[in-house]
Amino acid sequence: MQEPGEKQSSVLSKIAMLAGVGVAAGAVVAGLALPAVGGAGFGLISATNEINLAPEELVEPPPAEVTVVEDAKGKPIARFYEQYREVVELDQIAPIMKTAIISIEDYRFYEHGPIDIEGTIRALARNLQAGGVAQGGSSITQQYVKQVLLNAADTEADKNKALEASYARKLKELRYAMAVEKKYTKDQILAKYLNIAYFGAGAYGVEAAAKRFFGVRADALSLAQAATLAGAVQDPNATDPNLGKKQRERLLKRRNVVLDRMAELGKVSKEDADKAKATGLGYKGTKLPGGCESSKYPYFCIYVRNEILKNPDFGKKAADRVKFLNRGGLTIKTTLDAGMQAAADKAIKKWVYASDNPVAAEALVQPGTGAIKAMAASRPYGGDADKHEMAYNVVADAAHGGGIGFQAGSTFKTFTLITALSKGMKVNDGFNVGAGYTAPGYASFKNCAGESIGDPNHTVTNDEGAPGWRTLQTGTWGSVNTFFMTLEQRVGLCDVVKTAKSLGIHRSDGNKLQEYETFTLGINEMDPVTVANAYAAIGARGKYCAPMAISQITDRDGKVTTYKPKCRQVLDPEVADAAADVLSGVFTKGTMRGVGGIGRDAAGKTGTTDSYATAWFAGFTPDLAGAVSIGDPRGSQSHKLNGVTIGGQYYGSVVGASISGPIWKDTMLAALKGIPPTKFTPINTSRFGGCGQSCQPAPPPDEDDDGPGDVWQDDNGRGGWGNHGRENDTGRNGRGPFG
Repeated sequence: MQEPGEKQSSVLSKIAMLAGVGVAAGAVVAGLALPAVGGAGFGLISATNEINLAPEELVEPPPAEVTVVEDAKGKPIARFYEQYREVVELDQIAPIMKTAIISIEDYRFYEHGPIDIEGTIRALARNLQAGGVAQGGSSITQQYVKQVLLNAADTEADKNKALEASYARKLKELRYAMAVEKKYTKDQILAKYLNIAYFGAGAYGVEAAAKRFFGVRADALSLAQAATLAGAVQDPNATDPNLGKKQRERLLKRRNVVLDRMAELGKVSKEDADKAKATGLGYKGTKLPGGCESSKYPYFCIYVRNEILKNPDFGKKAADRVKFLNRGGLTIKTTLDAGMQAAADKAIKKWVYASDNPVAAEALVQPGTGAIKAMAASRPYGGDADKHEMAYNVVADAAHGGGIGFQAGSTFKTFTLITALSKGMKVNDGFNVGAGYTAPGYASFKNCAGESIGDPNHTVTNDEGAPGWRTLQTGTWGSVNTFFMTLEQRVGLCDVVKTAKSLGIHRSDGNKLQEYETFTLGINEMDPVTVANAYAAIGARGKYCAPMAISQITDRDGKVTTYKPKCRQVLDPEVADAAADVLSGVFTKGTMRGVGGIGRDAAGKTGTTDSYATAWFAGFTPDLAGAVSIGDPRGSQSHKLNGVTIGGQYYGSVVGASISGPIWKDTMLAALKGIPPTKFTPINTSRFGGCGQSCQPAPPPDEDDDGPGDVWQDDNGRGGWGNHGRENDTGRNGRGPFG
């Protein structure tokens, strides 16, 4: 076998001889003969003036490889790729595969240099006889060069240039081939060629092709299978078995040509070749893994994909980020916890069916890190409406493949509660409120731009109980609209907005937050990831961490980059403790008491929008936070949650404690199973008063619900409103939430 550098010694003399033949014929050097293009008029060049036989270094960007996405424990959950390819070493390829490809493509591969002189002389003779370029004489090395140039092409123009039928292109290809043969051994070149070649059916490289065609690895290919793949590289589109019967018939014929050639060369016996020819094609069409549509966790997958495609950390330009993801051969380790994801999936499927018009969505986030542990929805992801599929990421914001989101309702009252505590109010501080609230004047509320936005002509109603004295505790437990409108007026709308923003609150659609006086009632459209993450910060005693889905990326060369949580202290820890104490009473004395707690320290807030357009629950423990939304993606304002059947259960009206709260509870019970419970840090009673929610008296019976009248629920937490009325508009757009 020739070593690198030894192959060039006799090449020039042979080329010179060949050039003489070509010039005498009025044509180009035979070794530069093109693949068949047919017809006359092919380009001719002067062998003496144009041929530059000096080797030229080939820039070899790594071929596109599959990027694998893993869960937190390293189990693959998705794949991204522009070309499905898995690069393998030569010893990971069956010897019979190497024999087959050499036999049919370049049987003297180990004997000649960068160009097969004898083969190209034959090609020249046939070209001259045909009166045009009828046959090519490319060696495997030349074919490898062409594939490198093709794969490096970023534009269609570059791709066409790599494939153009010109002698100039063949000359350049030969110069590159000479450099390649000087740089690598024959074995290395063969391995590179087998890893870069396209075999058809979307499979690039022999490993992907073996799996796609036959469901085996490249090292397990049989004689018939190896001959099939060797035959496919000549014209992979014409013999693509995935395209239909005609293509399979062509591939079968081509396979038999390869087998005959192997027998002719003595590489296999005629008996073995005939036996292999007697078998069927054996194409299995094994589905190539990849894309979020085929992932078991599509919504999390979409989040990860968008995290990379829209983050400048992974490439300055959008095109660079696409290439990084789809061609980089990365291993992306994520924060996804398969057990917690299973818990969320199971809980949602129990309460909401995929065929229901409303959609439930849930996100789980770890306090103190921002790690997203699960993203689930009641409908599968995809573009087929007939299969009840979602075409966007209903769990996340628009920046991560989501939509406009749903109004978050009274989950936003928590931000007003926190603002009041941070300004020195005690948990038992309060005031009298009426059944309705009207701003005293236009200057009673100011947004963060200093504009007066209080509307004295707009009344927020409160039909859930008699007017009276409400405290931070009882007002929160009963989710009293008029109490929180008054409280927001006293602590300042802008300060409430700032509190929300400090906890990562932003509109799902990416637009600016609406800063109206009804901000505390949750008029802004949100997504579960954002809301869950905000509540996680309270569970982490005021430490906000940006949502995090990627923990580590390993590139194709094995370089590991670890991503750490991006956190900052945004709340006084004792304020967060006091808020958690108040919100924990929601399970025992408030809107979730009919559903109950989870057997460990937990806190949360229900959210129901005006006229029951959407329903939420957001809650947390020190170990895990979650938010659940439910609404109709056809338009929550035009398709409200009144008189609907969801999960096989009829609801007169859906509130936060009807479905979202029970989903959260079922999820947490399963997700936290086996995890030792962490207790909340006790409230500082000397600073915030009270003795903790555990010793507070229960509110009057008609103050325990999330809307008008009393709530009833069965043992499963399903229920509806008795004696309910309807709230007036509490939002500037007629969509003000309550409860």
